[in-house]
Amino acid sequence: MVLAKLSSKFQLSIPKAIRENLQLQEGQQFVLVERGHIIELIPVQSLQTARGFLSDINESAVMDYRDRSERKPV
Repeated sequence: MVLAKLSSKFQLSIPKAIRENLQLQEGQQFVLVERGHIIELIPVQSLQTARGFLSDINESAVMDYRDRSERKPV
């Protein structure tokens, strides 16, 4: 576990080990999601970076609305 301290200007510094591991860049933007007492920081990716990130998805494991409505309860 790595700790970060909230400054008097309500800023957090992301520790170097985490920045390097996630390859975060100066000026990068994040989406903040509040889940109860948890704050998630999600790095915003450019379209070029995100391109193809679903290419390895197994389409046979994905159900659409028709599959869900046709399923019978067990």
